[in-house]
Amino acid sequence: MKILYIAEIVGKAGIYCVKNTLPALKKETGADAVIVCADAATNGSGLGRHHAAYLRKLGVNIITLGDQCFFKKDLVECMPSISYVLRPFNLNKEAPGIGAKVFTIQSANRAPQKLAVAVLLGQAHFVKIHADNPFACMPALLEKLRAETPFIVLDFHAIASAEKKTLFAMADGLCSAVIGSHTRVVTADAAVLPGGTAVITDAGRTGSQFSVGGNNAQARIQEYLSGIPDWTKEAWDGLETQGVLIDIAEDGTAGSITLVKARPPQIPAGPHAE
Repeated sequence: MKILYIAEIVGKAGIYCVKNTLPALKKETGADAVIVCADAATNGSGLGRHHAAYLRKLGVNIITLGDQCFFKKDLVECMPSISYVLRPFNLNKEAPGIGAKVFTIQSANRAPQKLAVAVLLGQAHFVKIHADNPFACMPALLEKLRAETPFIVLDFHAIASAEKKTLFAMADGLCSAVIGSHTRVVTADAAVLPGGTAVITDAGRTGSQFSVGGNNAQARIQEYLSGIPDWTKEAWDGLETQGVLIDIAEDGTAGSITLVKARPPQIPAGPHAE
C-alpha cells in the first residue's frame, strides 16, 4: 500500500495548494490513500466544517488534527458524525470525536484494504490543551489496531524533537509509519528504522514557504515586538505542497519513505481560494 501524507495545511493558501496539486500527486505517486494534517487549515488555526468537507471533496481520505482540534465550534459540534476527521487519541475520554480508526481503502486495480490511522499529541510545551501520556497509551492502541490490519500510520503531533525521536524508537516494529507534525518545517531525517517503521520528525507544511509557519512574516515580527498575538494574516508567497510518500509491504513494514513537494501550476494574486 502507498500512503501519501500531506503536511499541515495552513490557511486558504494551503487549501489552494491541495486543490491544485493533489490530482497530479495522486497520479504520479500511485497513492492508494491520502492523509492530510489540517490543524491550521481554517484561518491559520483549527479546521472548520466547510473546509473539512471541501478537503474530502478534493480527494482526501483521512484528516488529522492536533492541538487546535477544538478551535472551530462548527466542526466540534459535528465531530461525532464525521468519521474521517481524527483528533488526538490521548485526550480526555469525554472529548468529542475519535482519535483512531480503521478505514477501508478502495483503490484502482486492487481489492479493498484496511488502513488504520491514529493521532497522538505530545506533552512538551503545549499550554492550551493537555493530553495523557502518549508513551503510556501507545502500546495498547497499536496492539488493538494490529489485530485488524498490518497497515498502521500514526501522526504524532508534537513540538519537541526529542519527544518525537523517543516515540519513534518505542514505536519501531509496532506500526508502519510515525509521521511528525506541528512545527511546520520539513526535516531531513526521513528514514525506515530497523524494525520496519518509517519516520520523519516533521513532514513540513502546505501553503506559503516564504513566511513564518505559513503566516505573514511582518505580522509575526510585530507580534514579537509588541507582545500582542496575531495569527490572522496569511502569507501567499512561495506556495508549495509538502509531505511524504510511504510504501508499505504486505506485512505492514515500510519499504521506503520519500519527501514529496509540489508547487501549484498557477500562483494566485491574492487570498481568493476556497
